[in-house]
Amino acid sequence: MGEPNDISYGRQWIDEDDIAAVCRTLRGAWLTQGPAVEEFEKALCGVAGARYAVAVANGTAALHLAAIALGVGPGDTGIAPAITFTASANCLAYCGAKMRFADVDESSALIDVAKLAKQVKSLAAAGKTPKVIVPVDMCGQPADLPEIRKIADSVGARVLCDSAHSLGASYEADGAKHPAGCCLHSDAAILSFHPVKHITTGEGGAVLTNAPAIYARLRELRTHGIHKDAARFERTGEGPWYYEQAELGYNYRITDIQCALGISQLKKLGAFVARRRQIAARYDQTLSVKLLAEKLTPLRQLPGRESSYHLYVVRVRAGKGEGLDKVAELRKGLYEFLRQRKIFTQVHYIPVNWQPYYRKNHGSNFDECPSANAYYASCLSLPMYPAMTDDDQQRVIDSLTEWSRSR
Repeated sequence: MGEPNDISYGRQWIDEDDIAAVCRTLRGAWLTQGPAVEEFEKALCGVAGARYAVAVANGTAALHLAAIALGVGPGDTGIAPAITFTASANCLAYCGAKMRFADVDESSALIDVAKLAKQVKSLAAAGKTPKVIVPVDMCGQPADLPEIRKIADSVGARVLCDSAHSLGASYEADGAKHPAGCCLHSDAAILSFHPVKHITTGEGGAVLTNAPAIYARLRELRTHGIHKDAARFERTGEGPWYYEQAELGYNYRITDIQCALGISQLKKLGAFVARRRQIAARYDQTLSVKLLAEKLTPLRQLPGRESSYHLYVVRVRAGKGEGLDKVAELRKGLYEFLRQRKIFTQVHYIPVNWQPYYRKNHGSNFDECPSANAYYASCLSLPMYPAMTDDDQQRVIDSLTEWSRSR
């Protein structure tokens, strides 16, 4: 028998339809700033249920532009969860905001709304009322957006939802089911189209919103802050070539080539999400068996949420008398055990408040979010992607079982 294939934690699915869509664009008249961008944006609105979408170069650019459009500036205070990719916090820091980090519920890795409410109240009492709160739909499961919206409204804060993990997911509120990214309980939401996400454009992202003013500003910010609205010109009498830069914007545009791929990928989103849920269900069943259940536990899925499973995270369980250092040691051992068998897992995420930049410049520290620390010490993302075969998943399961027996 040959060597076993590598199994990564995430991977894109590209088929002949995707390749053909990109080739048609390459043979056409527009490579960038053309009709495929608007078509992709309309398709995103159809999936997410938001009124407007602005496609941009990547998910970080989406977060940055959304923060600007929501009015974040120097001296403001922003809140992001400790467990997320750094971009969720960086977007506010780019704008000059001072960052504060919210603790998470270690069983779900979602922002802990009870702790958030106390934190927001405390900051407001100290004269540091948050300008924007950035909840994260971790691993594909939507955050408690209705409750976070209430907390934000109590102090006049905006809500920018990081939905990079949750395209195709949904949550219930007021007796109805709402798609992730619908912006019913947020001022804006962002998506990412990195290759490990639900659909890919290579690199790419989007901002979703239901607010016309936010949408209009996002479109200008995406292209250097430039507009061609004659009614707003400060100088008149020029020709049809004339434009003005109203504010400092960025070149965060996405290409028609990328959007052609995105349009094709979106047509398969339902099948992609269904396969991810199938893989998750098999992992769930496996981890319910006593041998593994005593050693590992999956993230808790909350009532009223339907995850689209960007990631499947297991947490190493502490044995009797074992502290976080021992759990972290066991997690590292499991990571290496699987790696030796060509099964490549990942850790999502290192607490952002641990990062040297935030400790040096924003006053964060290692101990401010204890539940985030407990989550980080134990978490490991197992392979999860639509192209993963049943045989590949069985290899992962067999290896987890072998590790559990050896522990």
